[in-house]
Amino acid sequence: MPANETAPSVKKKGRRARLIVLVLVLALFAGLGYGAYWSVDSVRASFPQTTGSLKVPGLTGTVDVKRDANGIPQLYADSDDDLFRAQGFVHAQDRFWEMDVRRHMTSGRLSEMFGAGQVETDAFLRTLGWRQVAQQEYDTKLSAETKKYLQAYADGVNAYLKGKSGKDLSVEHAALKLSDSYQPEQWTPVDSVAWLKAMAWDLRGNMQDEIDRALMTGKLSQTQIDDLYPPYPFDRNRPIVEGGTVKGGKYTPAAGPGSGSPVSGGQNGANGSQVSTQTIGETGLAGNATAQGATVGLRTQLGALADTLDEIPAILGPAGSGIGSNSWVVAGRYTTTGKPLLANDPHLSPQLPSVWYQMGLHCRAVSTACQYDVAGYTFSGMPGVVIGHNADIAWGMTNLGADVTDLYLEQVKPEGYVYDNKVLPFTTREEVIKIAGGGEKKITVRSTNNGPLISDRSDEIATVGARAPVNSAAPDRGNGYGVSLRWTALDPGKSMDAVFKINRAKNFQDFRIAARDFEVPSQNLIYADNKGPNGNIGYQAPGRIPIRTTGDGKMPAPGWDSKYAWKGGKDGNAGYVPQDEMPWAYNPERGFIVTANQAVTESGQGKYPYVLTTDWGYGARSQRINDLIEAKIKDSGKISTDDMRTMQMDNSSEIAALLTPMLAKIDVSDPDVRSAQKLLDGWNYTQEPDSAAAAYFNAVWRNILKLAFGDKLPKELRVEGSCMNVPEQTTGPADDLAKMVRECGERDSDSAQPDGGDRWFEVVRRLVKDENSAWWQSPAVGRTVAATTNRDQLFARAMKDARWELTAKLGKDQSTWSWGRMHQLMLKNQTIGTEGPGYLQWLLNRGPWNLGGGEATVNATGWNASSGYGVTWVPSMRMVVNLADFDKSRWINLTGASGHAYHDHYTDQTTLWAKGDLLDWAFGKDAVDKATVDTLTLQPEAGSKS
Repeated sequence: MPANETAPSVKKKGRRARLIVLVLVLALFAGLGYGAYWSVDSVRASFPQTTGSLKVPGLTGTVDVKRDANGIPQLYADSDDDLFRAQGFVHAQDRFWEMDVRRHMTSGRLSEMFGAGQVETDAFLRTLGWRQVAQQEYDTKLSAETKKYLQAYADGVNAYLKGKSGKDLSVEHAALKLSDSYQPEQWTPVDSVAWLKAMAWDLRGNMQDEIDRALMTGKLSQTQIDDLYPPYPFDRNRPIVEGGTVKGGKYTPAAGPGSGSPVSGGQNGANGSQVSTQTIGETGLAGNATAQGATVGLRTQLGALADTLDEIPAILGPAGSGIGSNSWVVAGRYTTTGKPLLANDPHLSPQLPSVWYQMGLHCRAVSTACQYDVAGYTFSGMPGVVIGHNADIAWGMTNLGADVTDLYLEQVKPEGYVYDNKVLPFTTREEVIKIAGGGEKKITVRSTNNGPLISDRSDEIATVGARAPVNSAAPDRGNGYGVSLRWTALDPGKSMDAVFKINRAKNFQDFRIAARDFEVPSQNLIYADNKGPNGNIGYQAPGRIPIRTTGDGKMPAPGWDSKYAWKGGKDGNAGYVPQDEMPWAYNPERGFIVTANQAVTESGQGKYPYVLTTDWGYGARSQRINDLIEAKIKDSGKISTDDMRTMQMDNSSEIAALLTPMLAKIDVSDPDVRSAQKLLDGWNYTQEPDSAAAAYFNAVWRNILKLAFGDKLPKELRVEGSCMNVPEQTTGPADDLAKMVRECGERDSDSAQPDGGDRWFEVVRRLVKDENSAWWQSPAVGRTVAATTNRDQLFARAMKDARWELTAKLGKDQSTWSWGRMHQLMLKNQTIGTEGPGYLQWLLNRGPWNLGGGEATVNATGWNASSGYGVTWVPSMRMVVNLADFDKSRWINLTGASGHAYHDHYTDQTTLWAKGDLLDWAFGKDAVDKATVDTLTLQPEAGSKS
């Protein structure tokens, strides 16, 4: 498919033409009852008013909404309440459909919008209880000030909603109203708080790895599993901070050059004890369940649980070892501006509209009555700025990836669950799921002292107890083995307080105090300010990180044994690492800080005392950024804003640099394969959209992964539809193994393995020197494809398979091959654009765009090697903040400001984003006024106090 070559026009004529096309297409469906309803007016009815004035109930003074040529608003007010009330109003103007879907998702009420097909998803979300916890946070944890802001924001949303429905809100609402007379309800403060739970769910750490390792035990030995989860390479890829430790109850950063060079070392968390499924089977219950019984029950349940997780809407992105984010900050002594430069690009699921919304929130005069002068990226549906800068500091975020979830295998009895050889009653609550069109479903949520019993939400899991074998000594099979979830986000917290505190922080001390409240999700927070001659840079790791006294969270733990429960910390905050003991850094000697999901620091004897996780990203992106910064400093001594942008678009492939020299030496007899092999001659390992070499290498890499690892993984991890013949038995006499059965993969394409992320880079890096490793053995296929017994034979077979795969996809003529033709981005409107009628998907979705970049590159346009080459996660935005002059900062969003299909700003930033371009980011009043093309004045209603 061809790519979009230019950005959608912002001219009125272009928009009119698109609207006419829309009307003509919809008219074709008049027989379905839609065409007569739709018109140009129907599409335009929801477009926001951006000039003139509007009355907004509750305002005490006027608020100016100044939009630039890309529709990005800057808000000016005289009080905090008015500022956040206006933010709610403007968010709803541009993005209410997105907001409405999100709040129904976070509260487990998608069925009310989309019908019975969402009931099982709602049931799982109700079991997790996001909305319930958000309500508890609002009632008991958040400050009075935060609750006041949340209420003002909700009032602003509701002021926009007043008197509107159907086409007045969005095309999607119009379609929904046609089918079911849907009418949105009022927005509440808890709707905003619950969004943080969805964000935390998608950034929850190693839960998928925990499931996958347990599932692997059915087909792989522990040694083989260890091969596929190698230790973090501290000797090669630098952690975020180095050399610091905890002294006297406080984290103490390393002195001197300790932050400047890679350290040698072993494995993070090597002192922890791994919990295997054998441990699960043999622990507790006085021998009532055998190891075999527990293992079989666990695998069956976890396979079903993985299927359930795939059905949960991934607001931020699919799970996978290649997913993450980049951020880095460079000290003023190494920049052309003399002040710090800070870059950030979070890697999330591509969606339309983007998860981010650019906005400025400005008090006309900063005072105790109006405290904010901040701009950056916001979440529609939530007040404040999540990532950005104010007049004094800038900040960015990447996922820390801490292990904040544990799965527990529970021994379930008719009367409760077993804990320390006692049967305890479940904590229960009833939930009623209402269904669009009528009807409802009632569910009972059961919880143990480890957390909600998530296995209740699958029919397959519920029948495990009838099948899982136990020994003859077991007095009662009960209902079998359940799976519960312990997760930090299910405990009420204060993360919403942290957002506002960061927004008004003036220095690193303020920033660190604010970070203490950023409990969930745990993020790497980078910092810069403009104080002093050269400004300052810093880093803080916040978050609620559990302390485990037994086990390390790699495998599901035995829920019936209290030794595996989370234990108390030293600060009285039971169960979590004290915030005073979390790693941080301030003005490190090396002059820059890089966070890209790599290890935060090294744990172990004489090092950092806590295990934050054992499932870090493996540092391919972070080390590349470190190398680029050091090379630029060595070359010119200074880094510019444009240098930061260039680094963000770096397409270099670490795995290509490792494997290409080996591939070039393979003796290839087939002339067509040899011709493809020659594409790699002289290739610099960069994955540009027009590169034929990148296309061929990535196809070879994908086939190496399939042959060496994919075909050896259990069906629960392989991509759905990938089928192979396997022996009916895996043990017994050889003559009993001759009978083969067809076995097909069961995993969703976004989360199947091997995904090709940087964990797999490390797996192959460690194995590639052993040319005769058993991993390089692959069976024959029919009479034409011979079995492989060593590395070079498998590589040769992968090169041949890749050649014919690309011939089928791109044609036999290699001169027409390009990576971008395979590696395409499609933007899909959430829910209806994904699940709705085909013609609505056609109307609402956009693309494709041909992209460069790839897995674990700095320009991380991710793809899952087990399922194809299409883009599955992206840099969801990019920014470079100039602390010397905020008006010379740059930014870009994945899509546009508007969530309205066929609006000028629906995808007007996407092509610029794809090319790596950035927009000017006005912040000061003069710069904002110069950039303003539309001004809307929000006014108090008559009688309001002014």
